[in-house]
Amino acid sequence: MKERQVEVVAGNHVVARVAGAVVLVAHRGGGEPTPDSSAAVAVESLAELVRDAVERQPEGPGAFIARQATRWLMKHAEQISPGVPIDFGILSSAEHGGMAIFLHGAVTVVLEDAGRTEFFRGGDAAFTVDRVASIPSRAVALFIDGGDGRIPELPAGRGIGWLVEGIAQAAGAIVWSDGARSSDPGRAGASVSREQAPLPTARIDPEPRAAQQRPEPPEPAPHVTATQAATSMLDSVAEQPDPHHALTQLGGTNPAPRPDPDLQRRLEATAKATALTVKVLGFKCARAHPSDPRSAFCTVCGMPVDQTQQLIEVVRPPLGMLVLDDGMTYMLAADAVIGRDPEHSDAVQRGLIPLKVDDSSGGMSRAHAEVHLVNWDVTVIDRGSTNGTRTRLPGYRDWVRLTPNQPMILVQGTEVMIGNRVLRYEPAAPPPFGG
Repeated sequence: MKERQVEVVAGNHVVARVAGAVVLVAHRGGGEPTPDSSAAVAVESLAELVRDAVERQPEGPGAFIARQATRWLMKHAEQISPGVPIDFGILSSAEHGGMAIFLHGAVTVVLEDAGRTEFFRGGDAAFTVDRVASIPSRAVALFIDGGDGRIPELPAGRGIGWLVEGIAQAAGAIVWSDGARSSDPGRAGASVSREQAPLPTARIDPEPRAAQQRPEPPEPAPHVTATQAATSMLDSVAEQPDPHHALTQLGGTNPAPRPDPDLQRRLEATAKATALTVKVLGFKCARAHPSDPRSAFCTVCGMPVDQTQQLIEVVRPPLGMLVLDDGMTYMLAADAVIGRDPEHSDAVQRGLIPLKVDDSSGGMSRAHAEVHLVNWDVTVIDRGSTNGTRTRLPGYRDWVRLTPNQPMILVQGTEVMIGNRVLRYEPAAPPPFGG
């Protein structure tokens, strides 16, 4: 990521390049963004988050960025933009190669390969998209969605320049792969006007620096796009499916079939409906966040909660996250089924969201266990898997095998083992004050 050319596309949103990563935040106010607008403040905050993550995980900060960005959403977004959701996306390096993608809201990533285009859309997710994809032969583009819901495409003409570092005004950004150039024959066209001046904190080169220019590589051979499980708990559907290209997860041994489009639409509709309409009795903190009435701290931001107030009906927020042993995170916004191939299981037909986990041990069932959100509790249920589901409470050494079809309530820090993979239940904003 650090050595790749990042091209800015003219527009009224805010983009930043920091420590090799790209951050894009939607500007929803009228006119152009200013340094005091919520989009500019948000991008500076996220840039600091990315910078810290790169310092801690220099070889591949993607998974750490996703975890910190999820907590940022629960803790800081409301303070920066009260009552108005912040739509943003982050592109960064993944730990074992490839590109880490994190999306929230109306933002889309376009991966353009040789004869094939794939999309990841934040707007289709229950909460966030957290993926790792192999770097395509041409480019990866990050755009804020238009008001008409149109899927963005790579522009025919040039952007306003090459973003070297800092913050700029833009509609999006294109990360070009080695050898891919904005002047290649496939992008011939009129230049985009430079009237849209960037915010004054960016360094933009109108042309790539000489050290960045590389010779055109030979025509790349078709290759497989590799992807990992999503925090959104939804798989993306590639445009123009090619039966000769199979989607597989990085580090896995079992090929994952392409999701059925009709099934995908049902899953997306179920995720959105479940995440947005579940109402429970609870409290509200001083920042008006809905919170578990049994907790002295806000479930969303970690601030103290007045427990003498009257119970009211609130829309339940996500109840934390499951953190896989490789650092991938799954936001708990809706009931889910976990396994090595859960997409076509009976649980999905009942409305659960599939969480696909790679496992090379052979000990994980296709639909191994289910996670249900009951009021303010997160429960795990083994659905009669061949090798069972085991849990370990925080501070204990021994694993306990669950009784099939009997739910167990998870407490913070509980570990769950399915096959040879381990997930840990963590809050989204650990108290006090969000950690």
